[in-house]
Amino acid sequence: MDGQHDPGGRAPRWWRHGPAWWDRRGDEERAPRWPWRSTVLITAFVLFGSNFAAHAQAGERAALDPFARVLLFVTGAALLWRRRYPVPVVFGTAVTTLVYLGAGYPYGPVFVAVAVACFSAVVAGHRKAAWAAMGTLWAGHALVAHWLYRWLPPSGDSAASWGQELVIATWVVAIASLSELARARREQWARERAERAQAARRRADEERLRIARELHDVLAHSISVINVQAGVGLALLDTDPDQARTALTTIKDQSKEALGEVRQVLDTLRSPGDAPRAPAPGLDRLPELVEQAASAGLTVEVTGKPPRLSPGTDLAAFRIVQEALTNVVRHSGSRRAHVRLDRDGNTLLLRVDDDGPATGAEAGGSGNGLAGMRERAAALGGTIDAGPRPDGGFRVLAALPIDVKHTTHPEEDDR
Repeated sequence: MDGQHDPGGRAPRWWRHGPAWWDRRGDEERAPRWPWRSTVLITAFVLFGSNFAAHAQAGERAALDPFARVLLFVTGAALLWRRRYPVPVVFGTAVTTLVYLGAGYPYGPVFVAVAVACFSAVVAGHRKAAWAAMGTLWAGHALVAHWLYRWLPPSGDSAASWGQELVIATWVVAIASLSELARARREQWARERAERAQAARRRADEERLRIARELHDVLAHSISVINVQAGVGLALLDTDPDQARTALTTIKDQSKEALGEVRQVLDTLRSPGDAPRAPAPGLDRLPELVEQAASAGLTVEVTGKPPRLSPGTDLAAFRIVQEALTNVVRHSGSRRAHVRLDRDGNTLLLRVDDDGPATGAEAGGSGNGLAGMRERAAALGGTIDAGPRPDGGFRVLAALPIDVKHTTHPEEDDR
């Protein structure tokens, strides 16, 4: 029923996360709204209920007069300010109620207004003020009922029993305790809402970084190949038209593949819950990657065969090899690269070497590519070690877990 109850007999969702209307309390705390309806209802209940109480206690307590009705009205109407000024309201209702009882007027629902004021003060965080106001009300009533009654109306009144004082004290403690319980639940709901919002932001950031990595890996590799082939085509356009035509064909194929992968990433953005139209790439496409590198003038030697990998590891391994080879094409003077695949227990060891020398300031890339590799590996619990080799050239060494229990991205689940 729309998440009202959880399986397994757990508490209903509204009890664990708070009712829906609590989610609006943040706005109300910044700009508290006037509680007109509840104030009118409570004030009317106090006024009419006190009339019935006066009839029931006729001859025992003083009759309701205009001053008593003013006190009742003021006590109820003060609740209109309970969200904006909870401390003055809880003390004000306690004082007017004490004056009402000290004047000998009938007991009745006048205590309801004090209870609501106490609840609002405690929930707003003014616990000491609420307890102090309730304690003042009880102490004042005990003083009136056991000492000052001799000089206060109604005439001929006798001292109240201590049993009655115990009942009133119990009522005061119960109201304050229920208010404390509501405050604790509200704080718990607020923490849970903050945690859910933080988790949602974290998931959004992770998804944004994932898409940024995908776009970088796809575009960097494809554009590098296209750039090399465009240079070849221009250089051979007049002297070797057939070779130039081959270069243009490679550009067309590579751009078509890049557009397809970019479209897949964008489709994920538009419809995050839909299954991808094409499976995510993996090391089974390593020969295709070697062929693309060859068309860019890079000879790639592959040693070893990959074990059966989880979808997340398979995708990460492919993207790491792709980025490493792209960096060789863009930043290294070497035209040869070596990819080695090994297994060490439950770990895939992936190494990509080139002989150098570097043609730019950064042999292994300018930052985003290496950062993307490390993020991919870290997301799976693996590591990346990238840097110059002692004998020249550059090396990328990745250690990735072979089995990953959970995949985190839609295109991985389709593999």
